Amino acid sequence: MKKAVAVKYLPDLPAPFIIAKGRGDLAEKIELIARQHDVGIVIDRTLVDRLIEIDVGDFIPEELYRIIAEILVFAMRLAT
Repeated sequence: MKKAVAVKYLPDLPAPFIIAKGRGDLAEKIELIARQHDVGIVIDRTLVDRLIEIDVGDFIPEELYRIIAEILVFAMRLAT
């Protein structure tokens, strides 16, 4: 089953946080919205399995900071 997690980072907050997550049809919808808004999509099944267990609105745990930072830098480079 397809899974998707959307992460956002705001400089005023201490860490990136989960803004959406879902499985199946909801995952498809999250991906569609991301594509419609030119949001970068990274496919990493291991990471999504970890992130999907985090509640929407919760910060990313510290042990995932490095990989999330790498993804956010990648996404920012795509946007420029």
